[in-house]
Amino acid sequence: MSAAAPEGSPAGDLVVDWYASAARDLPWRQPGVDAWAVLVSEVMLQQTPVARVEPLWRQWLERWPTPADLAAAPTGEVIRAWGKLGYPRRALRLQAAAGAIAADHGNVVPSDVETLESLPGIGTYTARAVACFGYGQRQPVVDTNVRRVVARLVHGRAEPLPARAADLADITALAPADHDRAVRFSVAVMELGALVCVARTPRCGSCPVRTVCAWRLAGSPAHDGPPRKVQRFAGTDRQVRGRLLDVLRAATDPVPQVELDAAWADPVQRTRCLDSLLADGLVVQTDDDRFALPG
Repeated sequence: MSAAAPEGSPAGDLVVDWYASAARDLPWRQPGVDAWAVLVSEVMLQQTPVARVEPLWRQWLERWPTPADLAAAPTGEVIRAWGKLGYPRRALRLQAAAGAIAADHGNVVPSDVETLESLPGIGTYTARAVACFGYGQRQPVVDTNVRRVVARLVHGRAEPLPARAADLADITALAPADHDRAVRFSVAVMELGALVCVARTPRCGSCPVRTVCAWRLAGSPAHDGPPRKVQRFAGTDRQVRGRLLDVLRAATDPVPQVELDAAWADPVQRTRCLDSLLADGLVVQTDDDRFALPG
């Protein structure tokens, strides 16, 4: 198996051509969407399906159209507006990033990757996504879907290895030479992984690069590494934390312990999860030992 796409590989152009007719009509991809709106979408989309994100994204941008607007909002309202997206610490990180953008960058999302990475809670993937999708820069943007496409197309493996620095070089080598097409490729290959080169049942018959895919040409060998971990939700601390936050989101005033006790039967797990919410800054305890979202 080759370690990287060959020079002049047609794969990148094939993916861009496919995207022109196959792309989903998502609002954050529309012309005129600014880098702040892109940043909000990227944070919301982490480990969350598109269908759940789209209505919340629209609501957030209507309510907080600039970083300064979000930075000035009461943190409790930000957590409440996050709703059922899950992983609510993302809401706190996004508000912290908004505060830094408003205070240190004139309320304008930075355009260079290094400065974006210096913002609270913004990692390599999100920084490159904002630079690429928000500012039209040629950047390798590598998420789980992209890594799966590269594992199959370039390396002939059914599943990607753990994330590594070479992933950026792999996707850079696949991108078309033309600047505008390279920018489009970054979103196109992500879309290919989300719609066609999916994890369990890849739709190889619909794949635009099936004739040059190393994995398919090798006979689609099965994954030979450890089995993929299946993420469960029922009964986990994530579910309990969500139940406790649901009680607080629905309340207009701080609630007594007894109302949180009714949200989950297991007192040990419930206490552990409440303590973690307090530690994360998602919940506060009042002087009279009631609980609420932060002010």
